[in-house]
Amino acid sequence: MSDSEDLQAIFAREDAARMLDAQQRMQDGVATYAQLIAGGLSRIDIERSVRRNELRRVHPRVYINHTGPLTWEQRAWAAVLYAAPALLCRDSLEAPRGRDDGRSIHVAIDHSRKVMPQPGIVVHRMRDLERKAYGGTPPRLKVEDNALAMANEARSEIDAIARVAEVASRSYVTAATLQEALNRAHSLRRRKLIQGLVDDLATGTHSVLEHGYLTKVERAHGLPAGRRQSPRIGASGNQFRDIEYERYALVVELDGALGHDTWRDQARDADRSLDDLAELGAVTARLRFHQVFDTPCQTAARVGRILTRNGWRGTPQSCSQSCPVNE
Repeated sequence: MSDSEDLQAIFAREDAARMLDAQQRMQDGVATYAQLIAGGLSRIDIERSVRRNELRRVHPRVYINHTGPLTWEQRAWAAVLYAAPALLCRDSLEAPRGRDDGRSIHVAIDHSRKVMPQPGIVVHRMRDLERKAYGGTPPRLKVEDNALAMANEARSEIDAIARVAEVASRSYVTAATLQEALNRAHSLRRRKLIQGLVDDLATGTHSVLEHGYLTKVERAHGLPAGRRQSPRIGASGNQFRDIEYERYALVVELDGALGHDTWRDQARDADRSLDDLAELGAVTARLRFHQVFDTPCQTAARVGRILTRNGWRGTPQSCSQSCPVNE
């Protein structure tokens, strides 16, 4: 071998070593067997480093450059590299606040692949994974696609709503980006409900919550029919109340905001409630998704008590054998 070839080989080894060092820095000290080999280490070098406690095997063919406890970020990198190509997902999309609680790391792989399970890793198979990838370090699922995946697995309607509402509260998430994610979701439970939530976010309406109140609270429990979108002239001009039981001095406002509520929104709502009390002598009950979808029977019982106190002579009805309305 000529001197020129010797120099080229030396430069190549140095470049490979620098590349490995950069990868390990970016990956919080974690590296795969393939990366170590590409960085200039041989199989014997790796085995020797393990014996010397310079490297530690975390998962098959995944190593870390120390023997102490792993941080959450290191566990996340180890999971992603073990299942690669893979993306962080579900509750592992972001690092936990405070101390690492040691929960398993969730990763998503393409539905066409299979990965052997490992302790501390939960693998999810998803379609169109490349279109749902956000990037980042470690790489992860887009927050919108992740929220829909968790809504799909939710045990109840309110849990599904909570997943969508949580992500919709972020400044960089819009109705358009949620709709794009919804279009990518080939199989989704409660699609009609979630599509309604996205439509509400786009138009600023509360149709999902309004329909839920009508069917799950008012009609299901035999409450009197309230007047929908009742017009009023308030201090700021024309206003509309979601539901008004005018005869019984009760206004029900449905707060189905999924997006970016501010103190100005809260101040506006407080002004409307004061207007109702000052001008109509009516109290305002402000309900959210929890009261309508999670505890509709208890909500009906409470609304019924207000109506009864204000002159309603009816009685709320149980919607099922397990309904606690008349207990």
